Amino acid sequence: MSKRAHARESVLVPSGNYTCVRSLGERGVHTVMASEHDDTPAASSRFCDELVRIPAPKDDLVAYKDALVGIAARPDVKTIIPTRPEDGYVFSKYLDEFEQYVDLVVPDFETLRRVHDRKLLYEAAVEAGVPMPRTRLFSEIAAFDKPSIIKPRYNVVAGEYVDSYDPHEYDIVKSVRHVRPGDRPDADEIYAEMKHDPIVQDYVPTEDKYMFAALYDHGEPLATFQHLQIRGNSYTGGGGVYRTSVYDPELEAVARKLLGHIDWHGLACIEYLKDAETGEFKLIEINPRMWQSLPSTVRAGADFPYYYWLQATGQKHRIEPGYELGVGTHYLWGELGYVMSVRRDDSPLVERPSFVKTVWEVASSIYREPRFDLARLDDPVPFARYVHHAVFNRGGDEAEAESTGDRDRGGDESEEPRTGITLTPGLNFRGR
Repeated sequence: MSKRAHARESVLVPSGNYTCVRSLGERGVHTVMASEHDDTPAASSRFCDELVRIPAPKDDLVAYKDALVGIAARPDVKTIIPTRPEDGYVFSKYLDEFEQYVDLVVPDFETLRRVHDRKLLYEAAVEAGVPMPRTRLFSEIAAFDKPSIIKPRYNVVAGEYVDSYDPHEYDIVKSVRHVRPGDRPDADEIYAEMKHDPIVQDYVPTEDKYMFAALYDHGEPLATFQHLQIRGNSYTGGGGVYRTSVYDPELEAVARKLLGHIDWHGLACIEYLKDAETGEFKLIEINPRMWQSLPSTVRAGADFPYYYWLQATGQKHRIEPGYELGVGTHYLWGELGYVMSVRRDDSPLVERPSFVKTVWEVASSIYREPRFDLARLDDPVPFARYVHHAVFNRGGDEAEAESTGDRDRGGDESEEPRTGITLTPGLNFRGR
């Protein structure tokens, strides 16, 4: 039953992405959430108008696509926001089917392939003249002569990329291994874990970790955003759980150079590491969808769900890019995970911090900047539902995945590091 029956134009959000629903619901857009769960926390938001049950993409990717196309055929639905890791693949691969009914802001499939395939992405970075860690196939490595990272070649392991997958199946592989010079990882174990021939990247001694987000129109930026990641899911790395909005002109220039070179179209979430030895911003990966830390982006004033809506509905001239600097936000469950990682995680390449100092830093930063991804006083039920899920049902990571739409989350922009020996402004801005 619609809460705003007078709304005539609808947006489809194919997940429990609370921030997308809130952003567009606040602006009077009728919000239709599509999920395989009846109890996703975001569905209890006062900004969610409808919840439609669909097959889980993990069960059958084609059935998931068909269900979204069926909802898109409704005359009130104008666009679909890519929020899940698999959405970029599905929307670009089946773009002709979707565009019979709605307008999507996504790259063509060949451009998407250059981004999903990290080996091709490295070649594109070399062509564009922007820094990226040396990237090779695991099968090409005879011996490890420097610190390295083994990680999946593809953001989405699917039939168009790996022959052993049929159109109905795919995997989001998040495994990452840190390797020291002289190590000899078991090849059969690596292939079984990664489910394809992965890549090896040179390890980057990191001064800082950044996210650069953008919305592009065929090679031209409509809006951009940057944040500095202060803490990740683990002390060894992972997606941001405490971040602050920043603007660095060098990062802006490097990112735009790459996206312009590949004639990018749509959303881009890019992870960068600042090399502690060279000072360069080194590209790690690009995701063509909304990102885990989207709540912090919108809190700083960069309303990308609304920007996407405007572009998809022929109103890109109404986009007013810009954001406030120095706005820090927290993902609370992730902060707890960071603290626990100091006890349980290990890496041969990253020094373990003091547990007492870590607890103090987390607590004091929350006190200084009490801004949170889901906890909102004017819409409290989704956070309460999320806490219930986290404590009694599926655990914090899966509950958060429902709320962000990233059900295979292993990080904001990157893979979740494994424990043990294995691991990984806008066009204008306002001063705070």
